[in-house]
Amino acid sequence: MPNIQILPSLLAADFGHLADACRAAERAGADALHLDVMDGHFVPNLTMGPDIVRMARRSTALPLSVHLMCSRPAVLVDAFLEAGADLVLVHVEAHDDPGALLERIHAAGRRAGVVLNPETPGHAADPWISETDEILLMTVHPGFGGQSFLEHVLPKIASLRARAPAIDLSVDGGITQTTAPACARAGANVLIAGTALYRAADMRVELERMRAACAAAWES
Repeated sequence: MPNIQILPSLLAADFGHLADACRAAERAGADALHLDVMDGHFVPNLTMGPDIVRMARRSTALPLSVHLMCSRPAVLVDAFLEAGADLVLVHVEAHDDPGALLERIHAAGRRAGVVLNPETPGHAADPWISETDEILLMTVHPGFGGQSFLEHVLPKIASLRARAPAIDLSVDGGITQTTAPACARAGANVLIAGTALYRAADMRVELERMRAACAAAWES
């Protein structure tokens, strides 16, 4: 079975001190660092480009999970691979063929995954289950941090876990000390948390508390 992993989301960090934020995640014992790339078209916000990924690669030895919230990920994926992404996640709702993108990412020797928006049914990922390393389920509407968790995604997590028992299932959006264990209980093993970790008084304490709660929920 997959291991519980906790990933701080750099979107919630102080953008004036991003290198320090990368190092803080590593010191806190994070399993990887999550970076949200928004193109201002697929979602109504602009965030990080390849140079931010390159900065993160210089700043930490943590694996870098790069989530492309982009209408045309095929145009951008190579730049993020070259910048140092270890995992690239692409939306099934985007204009480009997810299967071709997964193949391209794997050909570069990196991990690849697909993302589902809250309204997208879980079975939309089924064509790529055998080709993907991770399926990310958005638990808020993508585009902005600090949103409230959408509980209606929990049954989708459980359904996907039943169909894909060995795959990494991740969740992103409104992940807190309360919602993270609920997601783990449903079958998610990768918990991406922004505000809950980067705004904590002590990220290490908060991260380990979340990991322990999710591990207990996973085993229940």
